[in-house]
Amino acid sequence: MTACEDLLQFVTVEQQDPLAAPLLAELAVEYSTRYGGTLDEHHEFLVNYPAAHFTAPDGGLLIGVQGGAAVTGGAFQRYDADTAELKRIWTSSAHRRQGLAGRTLAALEQEIRSRGYRRIYLTTGPRQPEAKALYLSAGYRPLYDQTLSADEVGIHPFEKDL
Repeated sequence: MTACEDLLQFVTVEQQDPLAAPLLAELAVEYSTRYGGTLDEHHEFLVNYPAAHFTAPDGGLLIGVQGGAAVTGGAFQRYDADTAELKRIWTSSAHRRQGLAGRTLAALEQEIRSRGYRRIYLTTGPRQPEAKALYLSAGYRPLYDQTLSADEVGIHPFEKDL
């Protein structure tokens, strides 16, 4: 176990919590940089997404805190009676390449399983190869033709049975 793993703690927060602000701000930067649109447009969409979707009993928002700062996180919401949908998976740009995304995914899966869900569904965009690699390495099944280019596929859906 690395020092990073020893210090990382996951906390459940609401979308308006100050610990969630870095997640939403940096995701807006990522989305505007990779897909176009303004930073403000993406940020407005993220902060105005219905916060109730990410609250118990159907959803959650987990933030990984290290040294008092939010460094990683993600959310989930109900997709159907047996399925949770992952949203907002993020690692701070200053803390990438340390395995935090995988730890975040594992923490989310554990929480989702504890809520009684039996399956996870998610989508990621064609310009997020790091996300695609993360989900494939964590055992998620692609629900698209992998022989096509990322742009031909468009939105990349995945699923995983728990």
